[in-house]
Amino acid sequence: MPVVIVEMWEGRTTKQKGQLAKGITEEFCKIGVPRDHVHIIFKDNMKSNWATGGKLASEEQQHQ
Repeated sequence: MPVVIVEMWEGRTTKQKGQLAKGITEEFCKIGVPRDHVHIIFKDNMKSNWATGGKLASEEQQHQ
């Protein structure tokens, strides 16, 4: 029973998360995992809680 944890910046819509869930589930199904055994947890993080190279994402000039 795979559990997939997806951490990303907040701001995706419910529809977008549904699309991701469908795609991830489909990939597991291709390798023989039953659809109802795939669990996906979305963790939305504020950009002020995410840093790369010592700089907070909320401080970045460019967006995604």
